[in-house]
Amino acid sequence: MVDQKEASDEHHEQLVAGLAKQMRTILDSSEQPIFLYLDDTHKTCNNRFATLLGYGSVNEWNKVENSFNAFVHEKSREAITKAYVDADQHKVGSTLKVTWNKKSGGSVETDIILVPMLYEEHLFAIMFVSTKK
Repeated sequence: MVDQKEASDEHHEQLVAGLAKQMRTILDSSEQPIFLYLDDTHKTCNNRFATLLGYGSVNEWNKVENSFNAFVHEKSREAITKAYVDADQHKVGSTLKVTWNKKSGGSVETDIILVPMLYEEHLFAIMFVSTKK
């Protein structure tokens, strides 16, 4: 018998895979790093985003546990959380500065556009990332 958490996790994995498939052309051809976020466990990105943070592939990036703390620098956590809450509660997008933690231990400063998107009645945050010049 499958417990509810396992069923929910499987459903959420299917949602992420479905949205990524729907957005495949954008994910693969965009010059911007892009991050699709359902929750801390259920997320994906394009290769440009994984590479930006120093990961060799999207699969390697996806395996990181506690990804919010691993990826988002401490000084950006409050702002990105607020942007996500605004997307969730008010269905509004945001632009903000976010510092990301790199796998190597360094960091990278970016500007992001966070856009709320419903996919099969589940809210995702889609983040388009621009690196600072």
